[in-house]
Amino acid sequence: MRRAVIVGAALVLDVVLGQPRRHPVAGIGSLLGATRDRRRARSAIGALVEGGLAVGGVAVGVAALARALARVVDGDGRSRPAVPSALTESLLLHPALALDALLEAGRGVVAALREGHLDEARRRLAWDLVSRDTSELSPSLVASGAIESMGENLSDSVIAPVCAYLTAGLPGAWAYRVVNTADAMVGYRTTAFEWYGKVAARTDDLLNLGPARLTAMLLRVASPDPGAPRWAQLPGQARRAAGPNAGWPMAALALALDVRLEKPGTYILNPAGRPPESQDIDSAAALVRRAAWLGAGALFGGAALRATAARIRRQTREAAR
Repeated sequence: MRRAVIVGAALVLDVVLGQPRRHPVAGIGSLLGATRDRRRARSAIGALVEGGLAVGGVAVGVAALARALARVVDGDGRSRPAVPSALTESLLLHPALALDALLEAGRGVVAALREGHLDEARRRLAWDLVSRDTSELSPSLVASGAIESMGENLSDSVIAPVCAYLTAGLPGAWAYRVVNTADAMVGYRTTAFEWYGKVAARTDDLLNLGPARLTAMLLRVASPDPGAPRWAQLPGQARRAAGPNAGWPMAALALALDVRLEKPGTYILNPAGRPPESQDIDSAAALVRRAAWLGAGALFGGAALRATAARIRRQTREAAR
């Protein structure tokens, strides 16, 4: 129950406070960038080992710092009241959950498109949401990129760190953010990073297997028509995207909005759907928000049910004595 409350509080803090200007993930990126720029290995095996040690070392260091901070928050477990401890832990968790920043990035693209500033929309998309070249994208493809990224980042920046936190506390949540950040920086099949980034990429794939599919299910339940026949296409559409995970939340949004999402030369999701427009980004943002809070509500409800069941079992045992 305590961790469920902390997750809910962290999401509220994300809405109220936004993300810190000096963001911990930026610091993590700087550490990873420093190790990347100092790599020395010439062989594939050497690069694999070097990249693994880099992401592993930063993850262990960040997790250890998070654990130390959590211990400071918890104190000895007796002298500190539970509520302030939980509030402080939610403050430590909330920078790992970037829901409001994700929605704000989508709103920026929408505003530029509605004002007819296509170049600005392309720039905002590239700066805030995607790593692809956006310089030649049409308005529809800009909208598509924004919607795809919002779905993928709901999994990467909200659902997955929450799952990691529930599994391993603050150290788990922040170790996940290290792996996810490393994958975004070096997890590419290029000459420079094919082997150096492989540990980060494969670990990120593994950690997101469950969260990506959970995100897709939350988006389906949060959609206006979760029982529509087109949802039977979800697994097949998800497999169209590169990688084992990203396609699930992206395909879920494509089906929920009944739009065609396309990364030119790479994949097309829900090809029978209509081309997306700026208002579809707004609809996607609303759906992402509902799915995130639906997940938080389900988590809290499940924790409450478990706590109630445990109390009933305890009372039953005591009555039987």
